[in-house]
Amino acid sequence: MILQLVLRLFFFFFFSFCRRTPTMIYVRESHVERMGKIQDVSYEILNVLEFNRFGCIFAPIILYEFFLVGTNVYSFSLLNSTRKRQSVVCRYPDGRLVLYCKGADTVIYERLVGGSDDLKKVTREHLEKFGSAGLRTLCLAYKDLAPDVYESWNEKFIQAKSSLRDRERKLDEVAELIEKDLILIGATAIEDKLQEGVPDCIETLSRAGIKIWVLTGDKMETAINIAYACNLLNNEMKQFIISSETDAIREVEERGDQVEIARFIKEEVKKQLKKCLDEAQQYFHSVSGPKLALIIDGKCLMYALDPSLRIMLLNLSLNCSSVVCCRVSPLQKAQVTSLVKKGARKITLSIGDGANDVSMIQAAHIGVGISGLEGMQAVMASDFAIAQFRFLKDLLLVHGRWSYIRLCKVVTYFFYKNLTFTLTQFWFTFYTGFSGQRFYDDWFQSLYNVIFTALPVIIVGLFDKDVSSSLSKRYPELYKEGIKNMFFKWRVVAIWAFFAVYQSLVFYYFVTVSSSTSQGSSGKMFGLWDVSTMAFTCVVVTVNLRLIMICNSITRWHYISVGGSIVAWFLFIFLYSGIMTPYDRQENIFWVIYVLMSTFYFYITLLLVPVAALLGDFLYLGVQRWFFPYDYQIVQEIHKDEADDSGRTDLLGIDNQLTPDEARSYALSQLPRELSKHTGFAFDSPGYESFFASQLGVYAPQKAWDVARRASMRSKPKPKPNKIN
Repeated sequence: MILQLVLRLFFFFFFSFCRRTPTMIYVRESHVERMGKIQDVSYEILNVLEFNRFGCIFAPIILYEFFLVGTNVYSFSLLNSTRKRQSVVCRYPDGRLVLYCKGADTVIYERLVGGSDDLKKVTREHLEKFGSAGLRTLCLAYKDLAPDVYESWNEKFIQAKSSLRDRERKLDEVAELIEKDLILIGATAIEDKLQEGVPDCIETLSRAGIKIWVLTGDKMETAINIAYACNLLNNEMKQFIISSETDAIREVEERGDQVEIARFIKEEVKKQLKKCLDEAQQYFHSVSGPKLALIIDGKCLMYALDPSLRIMLLNLSLNCSSVVCCRVSPLQKAQVTSLVKKGARKITLSIGDGANDVSMIQAAHIGVGISGLEGMQAVMASDFAIAQFRFLKDLLLVHGRWSYIRLCKVVTYFFYKNLTFTLTQFWFTFYTGFSGQRFYDDWFQSLYNVIFTALPVIIVGLFDKDVSSSLSKRYPELYKEGIKNMFFKWRVVAIWAFFAVYQSLVFYYFVTVSSSTSQGSSGKMFGLWDVSTMAFTCVVVTVNLRLIMICNSITRWHYISVGGSIVAWFLFIFLYSGIMTPYDRQENIFWVIYVLMSTFYFYITLLLVPVAALLGDFLYLGVQRWFFPYDYQIVQEIHKDEADDSGRTDLLGIDNQLTPDEARSYALSQLPRELSKHTGFAFDSPGYESFFASQLGVYAPQKAWDVARRASMRSKPKPKPNKIN
């Protein structure tokens, strides 16, 4: 804390960023030898190693970190998450050219010049200490450049920047030429706090059957510390750690032979993967084995993603409850996501808040971006955007689960109602010798899906929900029904198809058999169009009523849509069969509905046929709910006597998540309010808040501004009434 205070005071008194232009940066400086004299120094940005529109923004930050006072900036490289380092080339007033570089310790240590072993060892110990404390670390290094070396490199840089093909690759190659033989300066560490509600959210998602993997660029110690804070790891887990920070690998790296280093690390990774997989299989087959966790760093992950080892890595990862990949690049994040997506054929969701998460977000089935201080790149590349990580619980367990159930119902219901309607015409073809004679009128078929059965299913797709949002979060295990695809299996589709066949037989044979001995008020027997209109009326009524039976929550919009669809059919047939023009091709439909409705047969058939058709569905749903209930149906029975509170309490889960102080504040916010016409305060007069709080048993302490509020509410004299002469 003292060091942080000293640094803040140092920057406050001696450095302050003033303003910037696309090519210039102005810094206000105050030197020790000229205490009290302040001058604005401009730094010109001449070239940038990587094309990035944030270059000018980050340049003053680079200067501050390296204490570059009175220097001219010639070129710098942004902290590229693939390169894992950031560099700046600057010129001192005396003409000295210096390259400063900061980045991940694994990258910086690879580019250090020989010697200074004591400094490297001490810095590495500091990095491990900072990482264990949960801090995010960076290493700093520099290198003096000769003018001729810089000019030669700058020409190559300009050529690479002007290249039309493989520009990024060539820029990386040019950067490799100069970012070597560095001298270590030291390390920095900053605290990166978790957002509110992250541990609880991750724990709840884990209970929902969701496996959570952490892909981060932090050090292994930092990543492990964060995983413990997020409840991803605990002491009861068996942790498999595959790290490149071993003595054997360091000895090989000190020799400097890149081919030998790659071969040795790959063999070590292969041995570790095989050993961990064998041990995981033993734990997996044991009855009371602990949960497993895999922790691997980016260097080992690079070799583990090799085609010869990725299957072993995937099998080991799928047997683990938690996976933490640290010091990984955006490309590796996308590769791991694609490995699970394509190799394991699992539904993947990626969530991130920065530009380095874009590739991972785009590689997953579903991408979620968090809008915050890291910028809007992740949000722009994602499918969904949220403000905080804890809102992921509502997105998945509430809205995601509701959407899955609604979608399953909509798809299966569309299949059912069209199959029912089509099969009634199919049974008719057996009695026409497959001559092509149609059973229904053309307009009946055209408007069946457009008007007569369209609106109710839309309402179900918008408003249906099995349990409230608070119960969805209280019982996250309900989400497992979607993971197991309980509502869209072949068995579910087969049941809908069975009842569609059954109902179509009822519609056709009940109507045709009963109408064979029936006749109209004029004594004529019912013809084809009378029978088909009667059957179509029963179909429209039945399929709309069947939709009500699958709804978990019925609102007034359900009644309006179902009743409106049935009424729309009768209004249409009244007009369609009551009007005929000389150009009308459907003269056989003329006056059909009026003839039918003039008989007792129409009303008794309209009552009995839908009842007979829906009887099988009613019995099946009853038996299924009583003897083979889904998990959400059990929750419904447990809380059937509770009111469905869809207010703010339901959204926030106040009953079991807020602290006593937060609950009191929320209770005060729900008290009756009256807007003041005089003072502008929330309550019309002092004492309103205390009065209502005491009535509801909520403690409301006196506010410090109550006196001022009373003083501002002075009573005004009432105007005297005018005398009427």
